[in-house]
Amino acid sequence: MKKISCILVLIFLMSCGSQKEIRQSEKTLKGNWYMEDVSASAIGDLKFTIFGKSSKDCLIGSSWEFIPNNNTGSYVESGMGCSDDQNYFAFNIDSVSEYSGLYDFLLKPTNEKGKSETDTGYRLELISLTKTTMAWKHTVSFEGKPLTLTFKFIKQ
Repeated sequence: MKKISCILVLIFLMSCGSQKEIRQSEKTLKGNWYMEDVSASAIGDLKFTIFGKSSKDCLIGSSWEFIPNNNTGSYVESGMGCSDDQNYFAFNIDSVSEYSGLYDFLLKPTNEKGKSETDTGYRLELISLTKTTMAWKHTVSFEGKPLTLTFKFIKQ
């Protein structure tokens, strides 16, 4: 009986630690970020859409705001020929992925009121988060092959 109690306490403590790390990550995420770079694992000038609407060129230089107390945010694209509309999203930092050891991060485009019009979301890996920098990885299918995108941010 003591062994079962010890195991249950250990599982409880491990789950609390994970939640504490996620809450700390959300606090670090809070604020305004500048997307410094978007890179792809493939070579060449690839043309593809990211998050259902944006091009790589429009996301580089974009401004992002994260509001963790309600898990929402917005971004504005940057560059010639890019939309200057406010793009809204909901986000969630999930527990550590058992496969990669990295945080899973869910980004879901919404309207201004926080409602999803397409019910589409994007699962990313939060691979790095400090007080001044952040990086995500996102694997997509491009021309039938996996393509890994890496997004790098700097806190403003």
